[in-house]
Amino acid sequence: MAGSELAATLSDSNMSESPPFVIKTVEMHTGGEPIRIITDGYPRIEGKTILEKRAYVRDHLDVFRQRLMWEPRGHFDMYGALLVEPDDESADIGVLFMHNEGYSTMCGHACIGLGRYAVDKGVVPAKSPQTELVIQCPTGPVKVWVDYQDGKSGRVRFHSVPAFVFALDQEVDVPNYGRVKVDIAYGGAFYAFLPDSSLGLDLRTAPAEAVKTAATAVTEAVKKAVPLRHPGHPDLAFLYGTIVTDGRDEYAPTPTVNTCVFGDAAVDRSPTGSGVTARVAIQYRRGQIDPTRERQFASGATGSVMTGRPVRETKWGEFDAVIVEVAGHSYYTGTAEFTVESDDPLKNGFLVK
Repeated sequence: MAGSELAATLSDSNMSESPPFVIKTVEMHTGGEPIRIITDGYPRIEGKTILEKRAYVRDHLDVFRQRLMWEPRGHFDMYGALLVEPDDESADIGVLFMHNEGYSTMCGHACIGLGRYAVDKGVVPAKSPQTELVIQCPTGPVKVWVDYQDGKSGRVRFHSVPAFVFALDQEVDVPNYGRVKVDIAYGGAFYAFLPDSSLGLDLRTAPAEAVKTAATAVTEAVKKAVPLRHPGHPDLAFLYGTIVTDGRDEYAPTPTVNTCVFGDAAVDRSPTGSGVTARVAIQYRRGQIDPTRERQFASGATGSVMTGRPVRETKWGEFDAVIVEVAGHSYYTGTAEFTVESDDPLKNGFLVK
């Protein structure tokens, strides 16, 4: 099935809520982080560009995000991918990302899952030993390679948009944690990075709730103190979250650990593909990694691993940037048909915080 045909299936679905209203999904996870791929039942999405489509679903169709991401059909840390028709001629599929708070600009763990999905569902023809495709994300085109052998897809790697460092050792005052230094980098989304020791934590033993509380405080402090700018579009100039690391940034053959807290304090179960991209950009800037070395990044939540390495230098507007390769594995967990009954008082979802 071509990407445009798949997008049309989504856009032309019946918007009526005469019972039962059905949305169909394919369920996957990458490193423990869910990917709910919406395959059928979504209303028509207006807009010529992918950023216009992102704005349209945010402003006009947000109730559908709530229904799919929030309870009772989802949960606080659910993550979704909505396939749309790309406007980039080089792209095979387009995608909008969604979570508990809104709409991401890039998602590495979802691109890994979507790579397998596109190959397995015939969106692109499968080729051995690997299949190449391009996914248009709101941040830009992402090149994806899917290992394919003996009729089965496997490991996926991707090159995202150029990654760059926005600030190093930026000092911010964080309520309850004092004055800390953060690095801010873009890997498809902007993140603040700091070691766990700066927050009085140890990622190996700290409860997830403690990491979430600290990271959320850092995110709010950075948002207030540091105006961001993006060389491509102002809609991309916002801090998506904070990534707390184990501080082991110098190259080592063993994994370095990090935990990403994004959106409305969602905890990523994976090492965070766009976060790994941004972290590699920081390590490259500091001379801690080079293209001959591939680094392992482990999730503080699950221990799952992605790899990352710098590929080549480039520029994006005023910023010195680097293309980063990230790789990992994604797995299917099922399929679903979600219904909405018009007389259900909780039909539009809710969150328990």
